[in-house]
Amino acid sequence: MNASDSGKTVVLNVKRGVGDGPTQVERYELPPDAAASLLDGLRWVREHLDDSLAFRYSCINANACKECMMLLDGKVVYACMAHIQPGGQYEVAPLANKARMRDLVSEIAPVKERLVEGDGDDE
Repeated sequence: MNASDSGKTVVLNVKRGVGDGPTQVERYELPPDAAASLLDGLRWVREHLDDSLAFRYSCINANACKECMMLLDGKVVYACMAHIQPGGQYEVAPLANKARMRDLVSEIAPVKERLVEGDGDDE
């Protein structure tokens, strides 16, 4: 980062919605030092601006890694690895080839492994 970037905000334009319902784009402005990665930025948004923003990550458990996949400017990225820069404006969306559950959370379990309501011995 150079000195000219130090006062510039980071803008995340996040596609939000639930299931197959309507999609709206929410604009979030972050201070330039709020985040180095997209995941950091999303966590900052949830902590400081909008605690209803839904996204998935599991950095603590290496067995669950790859849960933070999403689209950044139309490209599939791991949010924890995607760098964002002060002064940058980014388009963030759920994966296009997976069913959206809510906001940036996409269905990741294969169809055969999903729990379905009523599939149990609840007698």
